[in-house]
Amino acid sequence: MNNNRYAVLMAGGVGSRFWPYSRTKKPKQFIDIFGNGKSLIQLTYERFSKFLNPDNIYIVTHASYIELVKEQIPAIKDHQIIAEPEKRNTAPCIAYAAYKINNLNPKASIIVSPSDQAIFNEEEFYKEVDKGFEAAEASEKLITIGIKPSRPETGYGYIQFIENGSEIKKVKTFTEKPHLELATKFYESGEYVWNAGIFIWSAATIIKSFEKLMPELVEIFDPLIKAMNTAEEETVVQNVYSLCKSTSIDYGVMEKADNVYMVLGKFDWSDLGSWNSLHEITEKEESNNVIMANSMLYDVENSLIKGPEDKLILVQGLKDYLVADCENVLIICKKDQEKQFREFVSDVKKEKGDDFI
Repeated sequence: MNNNRYAVLMAGGVGSRFWPYSRTKKPKQFIDIFGNGKSLIQLTYERFSKFLNPDNIYIVTHASYIELVKEQIPAIKDHQIIAEPEKRNTAPCIAYAAYKINNLNPKASIIVSPSDQAIFNEEEFYKEVDKGFEAAEASEKLITIGIKPSRPETGYGYIQFIENGSEIKKVKTFTEKPHLELATKFYESGEYVWNAGIFIWSAATIIKSFEKLMPELVEIFDPLIKAMNTAEEETVVQNVYSLCKSTSIDYGVMEKADNVYMVLGKFDWSDLGSWNSLHEITEKEESNNVIMANSMLYDVENSLIKGPEDKLILVQGLKDYLVADCENVLIICKKDQEKQFREFVSDVKKEKGDDFI
């Protein structure tokens, strides 16, 4: 086991597209989505602890979720939880983790991953990750993992790569969630893969990239860099984050850097970004329904039914629908219109209050 290899698991999102199961107080990454007794963050932590030293796994989360992290992952130590005082997207999150790890180990290489994805055939995942680590450790490359698309998908970002006969391919462009016509062209061309949002680099290389491409962020972070892993860090980070803009790592670094490369992931993957994506990857009965409830269905097709076992849910005459009963919310809506979920959450908060979100 290489003790210079680290993982940073991002666990600060609210997962509004999985509402009403994903709530502000307990978002998607902390929920047992599959009904197997383990939350997504627990499954992610287990996946990485199989090939990395558990002491080298760090979790970045919002300060309000610290106790949830400790409760669900008892093995994690306090210093391995990086608490953000405010949500500022992935660039500040990754910068914070990179500077912290670099301060502890300047020879570190890091894999950055969301904590709420589904990854199957993990042995293949470990092989691709190892290739990424080797490439990142050998030279100043920013590595991302691309997934070969199985359909024209408008809900994922895309990476265009240059075929060079190598397992480490040069990245040409990034495109964020294209419309269907463009997604179809991407799919048919064979030059594009889905952006899994998983990155591998040395701590030194990503820090150099921040210095070159996001100097304003580095300037804001300077007091925090000096206070890193000291008693002053918790106080300093409050002020630093209040000055940070909300910026994604894709926009801030990856789309602008000229040293971005890709490893093609041959494992089964889903970003679990919506109810529709859960339906796609979950076992279905003969009418293509996913049933996660005590239910009776009549003339129901291609739908997802989820609810508590102590409540009977009877559904008739629906096609392509989500029926989800969770605590104080029952939702019945088209399952594939995931963009509307942010609207739903915003409207419910405005009209009904925080009790329902």
